[in-house]
Amino acid sequence: MMLEDCERSTLPVAVRQTHFPVFPEFVGASYSDRYQLLINKLIRERLYDSACFLMSSATTGPRGGFRCPDPGLSFAQLAASLSGKVIAHLSLKKR
Repeated sequence: MMLEDCERSTLPVAVRQTHFPVFPEFVGASYSDRYQLLINKLIRERLYDSACFLMSSATTGPRGGFRCPDPGLSFAQLAASLSGKVIAHLSLKKR
């Protein structure tokens, strides 16, 4: 997941609970915080094996600049998890 690294994505967002209640951890959280919470929840509940969350600004992004606000959601972490799955799959296939 990639999100633009700008002021609007890092400031708290208002919550409207018109149709269903919002998780308490989302109240007062920024879009960046919400993405991190959601992705970590998907991993913790084993709906995802791994994931990556990066932020990049409009000025530095085109030159490859980015940041990872949560080290557990880094690209290196995702790549390591993916390569482990590939190795496991290949070793089972050889049997």
